[in-house]
Amino acid sequence: MATFLYKLGRLAFRRRHFVALIWVALLTLAGVGAASAPAAGNTSFSIPGTEAQKAFDLLEQRFPGMSADGATARVVFKAPQGEKMTDAANKAAVRKTVKELASGSEVASVADPYTGHAVSRNGTIAYASVKYKVSGMELEDSSKDALKEAAQDARDAGLTVEVGGDALTATPETGSSEVIGIAVAAVVLVITFGSLLAAGFPLLTAIIGVGIGVSSITALASALDLGTTTSTLASMIGLAVGIDYALFIVSRYRAELAEGREREDAAGRAVGTAGSAVVFAGLTVVIALVGLSVVNIPMLTKMGIAAAGTVAIAVLIALTMIPALLGYAGRRIKPAGEKSKLLGGGRAPKHPGRPNMGTRWASFVVRRPVAVLLLGVLGLGAAAIPAASLELGLPDDGSQPTSTTQRRAYDLLSEGFGPGFNGPLMVVVDAKGSDDPKAAFSRVGEEIKGLKDVVTVTPAAPNKAGDTATITVVPNSKPSSATTEDLVHAIRDKGADIAQETDSTVLVTGSTAMNIDVSQKLNDALLPYLALVVGLAFLLLIVVFRSVLVPLKAALGFLLSVMAALGAVVAVFQWGWLSGLMNVEETGPVMSMMPIFMVGVVFGLAMDYEVFLVTRMREAYVHGEKPSQAVVTGFRHGARVVTAAAVIMMAVFSGFIGSSESMVKMIGFGLAIAVFFDAFIVRMAIVPAVLALLGKRAWWLPKWLDRALPNVDVEGEGLRTESSADGREGERELVRA
Repeated sequence: MATFLYKLGRLAFRRRHFVALIWVALLTLAGVGAASAPAAGNTSFSIPGTEAQKAFDLLEQRFPGMSADGATARVVFKAPQGEKMTDAANKAAVRKTVKELASGSEVASVADPYTGHAVSRNGTIAYASVKYKVSGMELEDSSKDALKEAAQDARDAGLTVEVGGDALTATPETGSSEVIGIAVAAVVLVITFGSLLAAGFPLLTAIIGVGIGVSSITALASALDLGTTTSTLASMIGLAVGIDYALFIVSRYRAELAEGREREDAAGRAVGTAGSAVVFAGLTVVIALVGLSVVNIPMLTKMGIAAAGTVAIAVLIALTMIPALLGYAGRRIKPAGEKSKLLGGGRAPKHPGRPNMGTRWASFVVRRPVAVLLLGVLGLGAAAIPAASLELGLPDDGSQPTSTTQRRAYDLLSEGFGPGFNGPLMVVVDAKGSDDPKAAFSRVGEEIKGLKDVVTVTPAAPNKAGDTATITVVPNSKPSSATTEDLVHAIRDKGADIAQETDSTVLVTGSTAMNIDVSQKLNDALLPYLALVVGLAFLLLIVVFRSVLVPLKAALGFLLSVMAALGAVVAVFQWGWLSGLMNVEETGPVMSMMPIFMVGVVFGLAMDYEVFLVTRMREAYVHGEKPSQAVVTGFRHGARVVTAAAVIMMAVFSGFIGSSESMVKMIGFGLAIAVFFDAFIVRMAIVPAVLALLGKRAWWLPKWLDRALPNVDVEGEGLRTESSADGREGERELVRA
């Protein structure tokens, strides 16, 4: 591996014009493809195998034209102070709005509040239900604009009007904070390298990689039903790892220059050693992202595969374009320890010969491994305590900021009709095999009325064939509550009993039931996913480190950091700690996708630091250093770079905390705090402490396994032979000259 990458790095350095041309051509091709591709809406959302999805599919068959999974909107009206919605003027304004809404080309139906019993008991609040032919993700902007205009016309008539439902689903805004994250990354790179030019290379290559990845996703969006949300994860992960991988190679290049190597040889050795670490780190990220497909949620699978493709591009760019750019830079890239003149280069160091911070820290840890290990484990354990109270759910309009019309509509409906009205359940009764379908429908309705937490049960509404009916159930509790979830399970349990007696099938669906099913599906998939990802990466790290205990320590450390990060997420978003600082307006259940998402993304990123830091230790150990000294050597060369990489990644992820969408905000915070825990506590404290305690045993590998494993030579042992051969060839050329 190291020898092949060494030759690749030297080739890219020499043929830099050709390499640069290839990447510019790929970026151009992807950009042209994205610009000329047909516009694609957001990806369709389906959850195969869940009861809620089965009910939707059944409704499509038995109620053609009903658009069971179509977008919905509730236009909520509130009368002025001292008036009622039944007053003549207010009634006229509402009916005019209903008429405007019904004229939309994508509108399937609009329910008049006065004929559909949609006026509150005190008469101050009413709502009109709008049903669309397509899902909220596929709804045209013109339909959304028409909805907003109709609401505004009613406001102009003196009513308070708010709009809820998924018809106004919008792409979340991240504001300027994402740009600030990139700016912080630039500052960290300048400080790390002491050179504006060297700092610019990782940013440039990361932007090119993300540009190619996101443009390719856009170009294929229509054909593969990828949608606009698919590129969010790809850009987030691609930018973070793209900067990190380039940072690793540029840093190693400067270290090789400091040892007196020629620039082409230094580029080759940088790609051969740090590049090997980049390849295996990238593989762990790809495994984690592609592994999301085991959850069997198509949208999540597409997001994972698209992000994995962007990571693969980041690896290839780091291995080829970085050495090409180093060739263009020439002597303007200084050896490690030297700064450019613009940033103070040429001055005498304040403390010549003094070990750097990484060396001093590693020496301290090696002297006090037990104390550092206990402190690190106890600290992460304390941070993980809130995770024991983790409650999972999917966000609804009740979790939106109070400034949004969706949230205000949610609050008005709760005020006028009760909290459960925001999440009605749709019960579908399939009585096609029943001798008396009407009796089956009636029996289901009566049984549901007798359950706890039920406020309203509408009469069964059968289809034209009379073999299938829908029943709407309004709970007494809000959609995201545990009480509503218990009601869904209670209806399904009753349905199972009724099915045996009446030869009918009872299914519960609707947005609330779908959210419950998705959460359950994600929970069920978490352990298999964790086993798959950690297992495959464990095997990969055995090959990389030729050790059993080092990969085991890496996996256990990752679990510690993920649990601590989940604890922090619970404390902020569920308990409300520091919620004002994070601009969290509404606390509630943690997004059900969060644990599995964090496991996938954080594991891949954590292995970046593990591979880069520990391969340098492995390299020193293989070259003859004692285990404790190898730990110090690894930190002397790698601590500064890993610290910079972690700060950059935290800055990029923190940029998403400024999003207007609570889900994106939670993802940004969770990933940022997980990187902090993993990089600075696990990799920089617990890892060296464990390795110091294990000594030579850390690198133990059974002989039979050693013979069976391929030798990938990540530590670059084969480069000594390669360099010697190059040296002899140089001597022969000199003699011939």
